[in-house]
Amino acid sequence: MILALLTAVLVCWVGPPPAAAAGTAMQPGEACLRRCGNIDIPYPFGVGSGCHLETGDWTFSLSCNRTSDGRQRLYNYQIEVVDMSVRYGQLRIYSLINPWCYNSSTRGMNGQNNWWYDMSITNFRINDALNRFTVIGCNSLAYIRSLNDTTDLYMTGCMAMCPGVGRLENGSCAGVGCCQTAIPSGLNGYQISFEEKFNTSGTSSFSPCSYAVLLEAAAFDFRTAYVTTDEFMAANGNQVPLVLDWAIGNKTCHEAKLNASAYACVSGNSDCVDSKYGRGKGYLCNCSSGYDGNPYLLNGCQDINECEDQNSRYPCSVPGTCVNTIGGYNCVCPDETSGNAYNGTCEQKKSQIGWEIAIGVSVSIIVLIITASCVYMVYAKRRLAKIKSEYFKQHGGHTLFDEMRSRQGLSFKLFTQEELEEATGRFDERHVIGKGANGTVYKGITKDGCVVAIKKCRLASERQKKEFGKEMLIVSQINHRYIVKLYGCCLEVEVPMLVYKYIPNGTLYRLIHGRRDGPRIPFTARLKIAHQTAEALSYLHSWASPPIIHGDVKTSNILLDEDYTAKVSDFGASTLAPTDEAQFVTFVQGTCGYLDPEYMRTCKLTDKSDVYSFGVVLLELLTCRKALNLEELEEEKYLSSQFLLVLGENRLEEMLDPQIKSEQSIELLEQAAELARQCLEMLGEKRPTMREVAEELDRLSKLAQHPWGPPDSGELVGLLRSSPSPTTYSGHCRLELGSSTRNVSFGDTEYIGIQSPR
Repeated sequence: MILALLTAVLVCWVGPPPAAAAGTAMQPGEACLRRCGNIDIPYPFGVGSGCHLETGDWTFSLSCNRTSDGRQRLYNYQIEVVDMSVRYGQLRIYSLINPWCYNSSTRGMNGQNNWWYDMSITNFRINDALNRFTVIGCNSLAYIRSLNDTTDLYMTGCMAMCPGVGRLENGSCAGVGCCQTAIPSGLNGYQISFEEKFNTSGTSSFSPCSYAVLLEAAAFDFRTAYVTTDEFMAANGNQVPLVLDWAIGNKTCHEAKLNASAYACVSGNSDCVDSKYGRGKGYLCNCSSGYDGNPYLLNGCQDINECEDQNSRYPCSVPGTCVNTIGGYNCVCPDETSGNAYNGTCEQKKSQIGWEIAIGVSVSIIVLIITASCVYMVYAKRRLAKIKSEYFKQHGGHTLFDEMRSRQGLSFKLFTQEELEEATGRFDERHVIGKGANGTVYKGITKDGCVVAIKKCRLASERQKKEFGKEMLIVSQINHRYIVKLYGCCLEVEVPMLVYKYIPNGTLYRLIHGRRDGPRIPFTARLKIAHQTAEALSYLHSWASPPIIHGDVKTSNILLDEDYTAKVSDFGASTLAPTDEAQFVTFVQGTCGYLDPEYMRTCKLTDKSDVYSFGVVLLELLTCRKALNLEELEEEKYLSSQFLLVLGENRLEEMLDPQIKSEQSIELLEQAAELARQCLEMLGEKRPTMREVAEELDRLSKLAQHPWGPPDSGELVGLLRSSPSPTTYSGHCRLELGSSTRNVSFGDTEYIGIQSPR
C-alpha cells in the first residue's frame, strides 16, 4: 500500500516550486534535525525546508514521524527509510511483500494486488547488483516489468515449483519453493503481478499463499516455513529491505561545475564522479583519497589521521613511527636511529660502523625487499593459479579435457581468462553487443583474428556449475550449418564463459518484431528461415549422438548471419535425450509463451517439447505477433491459445500478417497454419517429429517459389532454367500428373512446355 500511495502522490505532482526549480547547493542550518529514532540523517538528506538539498525533485526530502507504537520512523514521503549512505550513494527502504492467497470460503484465489512503484521524477534507481526479484510458493509464476518508455521495456518472470514438500530445503532458492532472478541496470520503476493460470488452489492444503517481492538479496534467507505458513509476512512485518541508488541532478560532473552556485561538491578535498547509469543521470561527490566525511558540506571532508584511525591497521611496520600529514602520512624512524619504518626496522646508529658495513646493510635491506616482493608475487601467482584450478575442476574441466584428448578430431578450445580479456579490451563496455538478466555478450577478436561472441553470465546456480562440463560435451558435438558454432569456453573463472562464432544480423525476434512500420520480410524468406531452423532441430533430435533436446526454442534464440541464414543458438537449457521413462526435472526451464504444456504438467522434457516451441515460432512468422503479450485480454495473452481458438472458428485470415496474404495464395498459408496446429497438439505423441516438420516446410518452400498449377488441371508448364544466357539441355524427366506417371524426353531447348494427354 505504501508503494501505491507514493505512486498516487508522484502522478499528481506537476513540478517543483519556482524557487526550487533553479536548484542551489544550499547548506543546512544548525537547527536542522540530524537524527530520527536510531537513524542518522546525513546531508544532502534532511527533514523540513532548508535542511535538504533542493534539486527540483523529492529525492532528498524526508519526514520524521512518531507512529502508534511510540517510535520515531523516517520516511521519504510514504516510503519508510532503513538507512542511507553518502559514501556509496545508496538508500535502503522497505519494499512491500505482494501476497496472493487461497480463500477457503470461496474455494478460489483472492484478488491480487498488482504492486507498482514509479520513481521517474526522482534520481532514484534500483540497484541491480544488490537486489533480486523473488517468488515464494508452490507452482507460482509471477512477473516483474519496468515502467520505462516502450523502447526500454523490460519484463521477466520467475516460477517456484513444488514437486513435493519433502524437497523444500532451508537456504536454497533455486526453483523449489523459492525462485530468484536478476534485474537489469537502470530501473526507476516496476510492476509486479501473478500469472493467474498458475495459482495455489491445487496446493492450498499445505501452501495456501504465494509471495512476490523485489528485495535486497543479502537480507533474505529462505526458510521452508515461508511456503507452508505465513511466517514470511509475519516475521518481516509485511515488508523487506530494498536498495536504491541516488545521484545529484541530471547533469554530468563537467556540466555541473559550470554552474558554481548549484554545484553540490562544496567541500574542499572532494571529487565529482558521474553516475554509473550514464550521461544525464546525475553525479555523486566523494572525499579525496586521505580524507573522510561529507563532501556535500562546507569543510565536510577532513583529513584522516591514519596514525590514530581505529578502523584500519597501523600503517607503519615500526610502532611509534607514524607521522600524520595533510592527506597522508609518513613513517619516520626516531632520532638516533635509521632504517625503513614503512616495512622494515629502525636500528640504533653506531658511529664506529664503517662505510663498508653501512653499504652492506643497505644492500641487504634492498635484497630483502626484493626477495620479499618476489616471494609475495610468487605466492600471489600460485594462489591465483590455485583459485583458477579449483574453478576449472568445479565446472567439470577435467572431464571435458579428457574427452577432448580422447577425441583428437574434436574442434573445441579451452580459453584462458587472459585471452578473453585481451579479445574484449578487458570486457570494455564499448564491446557489449547484448545485455540481459542472465548476463552480457561481448564482441571480441581472438589472437588468430577470429571474430567471436563471448557470453559472460552474471549468475550460476550450484546445479549449473556441476553440470557445465556435461553441457559443454553436448554442445561441442554439434556440427551443423544451421547451428551457431561453439569455438570453446573458459572454465577458470567463477561463472564460466562461452565463446561462439559471431553472427552479425541479430535475432529472428528483432527481424519480426523490431520494425513497426514499412514492409516486413517476404513469406518465401520466412519459410526459408523456418525450414533451416527445423533442419537444425531435426539434426539435434535424430542425428546427434546421443540425441540432444534444445529445451528453449524461441525467436530470440535464432540468429541470422550476413546472408540471413538461420543459426540456432543458446543451449543453456539443453540436455541429453532421456533413456529412462523415470527421468524428470525438478525445475522447469524455458520461456513463457513457448513452454510445452505437457512438459510443465509432467516435468518430462522430450523432443516433442521442442516441436511445440517451434510451432509457436512458426506462428510468429505467420502472424508477426509476439508469443506472449501480457497487455492483451486473458484469452489473447498467449499466441498459441489465440491461434487454436481462431482456427477452430474458421477465422484464420484474421490472424495472418496482411503482407503475406497479398504475396501467397490462401491455400498455401492454410497448409503452413495446419503444420503449426499439428506442432501445438496438447499430447506430444500426436505431434510430428522435427524431421517430418522439416520435410513439410521444404515442400511448402518449393511451392512458394514455384507455384505450379494444380495437377488435375491437365496442364503443367515448367521453367527448367533461370540462367540469363542461353544454355541447352538434353535428357528426360519423370512427371507425375494426377495418378499417372509419364517419362518425357527433351533436348536442344531452353524452355519446355509440356501438354498432358487430354
